[in-house]
Amino acid sequence: MQKLLQFRGARALQEFRLAKLLPQLQSAQPGIRGLSAEFRHFVEVEAPLGAQEEQLLVRLLQYGAPPQAAQPGDTLCLVVPRVGTISPWSSKATDIARNCGLAKVRRIERGTAYYVRGAAHAAQVAALLHDRMTETVLSSFEEAGQLFQHVAPRSLEHVPLGALEEANRSLGLALSEDEIAYLRAAYGAMGRDPTDAELTMFAQANSEHCRHKIFNAEWIVDGRKQDQSLFAMIKHTHAANPRGTVLAYADNAAIMEGRLARRFYAGADGVYAPHSERTHTVMKVETHNHPTAIAPFPGAATGAGGEIRDEGATGRGAKPKAGLVGYSVSHLRIPGMLQPWEQADYGKPNRIVSALAIMLEGPIGAAAFNNEFGRPNSLLKAAPPSGPSVMICNALAM
Repeated sequence: MQKLLQFRGARALQEFRLAKLLPQLQSAQPGIRGLSAEFRHFVEVEAPLGAQEEQLLVRLLQYGAPPQAAQPGDTLCLVVPRVGTISPWSSKATDIARNCGLAKVRRIERGTAYYVRGAAHAAQVAALLHDRMTETVLSSFEEAGQLFQHVAPRSLEHVPLGALEEANRSLGLALSEDEIAYLRAAYGAMGRDPTDAELTMFAQANSEHCRHKIFNAEWIVDGRKQDQSLFAMIKHTHAANPRGTVLAYADNAAIMEGRLARRFYAGADGVYAPHSERTHTVMKVETHNHPTAIAPFPGAATGAGGEIRDEGATGRGAKPKAGLVGYSVSHLRIPGMLQPWEQADYGKPNRIVSALAIMLEGPIGAAAFNNEFGRPNSLLKAAPPSGPSVMICNALAM
């Protein structure tokens, strides 16, 4: 039997953040008079918890300052992770609960309950309180059950070659016309229709985030096929002069020859002591324009997480030591502090946030993830003199 439990959490935003958010809401709806925010925890359990188990769960979910009391008539905007996804916070919280002996807990998720005083149009307010890429807004706590919907596996479906354009729209594949033409020719040569899973995998292989098929594809310049692919050209520098490297181009990271170094850790006897051993350096860079330029905090956090993951997957594994996060953005155009060279507004795509929003939220997201791994994180910022908002999040590990 599955059951959903709810627990009121701590205050979600400090006073200075509420004071910063309130004028933004009032600019959209001048009648708004106040704002408060608190966490709300939703716990899916396999079976009813015993008294001691529930007491332990409550203790685990008690952190931060007590929430403020909501006022009668306040509009509730419950911001939760996007329905159909599992947030990083949920993964960590669920693991902690299980490690504490709460085997009946299937999953814990957290939402932020915003109480807006004087709101006239809830949808307009909700648009300013959540990130449409990673979050969903619900109007009541009862709707939180959507977070834990379990969809039964579906059988593969074959998509007729003549219906690729419709499948592209209905499945949200974002395939270009030349890609659809390529698929139609490739599957036509094989004499069969593609499955929906194959189309999804093809779309992901060439998403904005990852273009591996281009890296290893044939490279034709001025009608002449090159001897090397683009990726082989990139790796040629190392092939010509491989000195000082232990491993290169292995799972997106490289190992540089190190030296004897003294490290402090527990030995086989469990006693901490200094040890002299050869220590190599792992270097990894994670470019993260997407999704950081759309959702700066969670985007930069996942960028740091992906970089740490690649370090740990290189060779026999690595231990995170230090990180450097760099941002390259256009003019910040700080309200009330517009600089002479920032007068021209070059605009940007609507899906991308402003350069200022990136610099206010992105560094905090990357640092938050690094801090959870006990790794210091430094920040580097470069602002070109002109051009549209562009963000590059690079993480370097040593």
